[in-house]
Amino acid sequence: MSGRGKLIAVLGDEDTVTGFLLGGVGELDKHRKPNFLVVEKETSLAEIEETFRSFLSREDIGIILISQCLAELIRHAVEAHARPLPAVLEIPSKEHPYDPAKDSVLRRARRVFSPDDLR
Repeated sequence: MSGRGKLIAVLGDEDTVTGFLLGGVGELDKHRKPNFLVVEKETSLAEIEETFRSFLSREDIGIILISQCLAELIRHAVEAHARPLPAVLEIPSKEHPYDPAKDSVLRRARRVFSPDDLR
C-alpha cells in the first residue's frame, strides 16, 4: 500500500458496526470485500471465524476491532494470532460490557509487565 495508511476492520453487532461505518471506517478492497462484518443471529460461527482470519491475512488492515462476545466464540483463533499487525482489540458491545479478565491482549501485557514496572 503505497501512500495510504492501513484500515480498521470491525466485527460486531449491527449497532457497533454501524457506528464505526458512520465514522468513516467502511472500505472495500480491490476484490470488493468489505472491512467489516455485521453479526446477526443467523451468522454462523464458521463465517465469523472465516472473516476474522481473512482480516488477519489482508495487507491493507492494521487494526481489527472485534466485540468481546464474538472474540469469546472464536477465542482459539484470537489467541493464535501473535503478530503485531494487524492489532486485535476487543471492544464492548451494546448488550455485553467489556470484561478485562477475558481480553487476550491485556493478559499478554500482564505477563510481559509486572505492576512494579509501571511505577
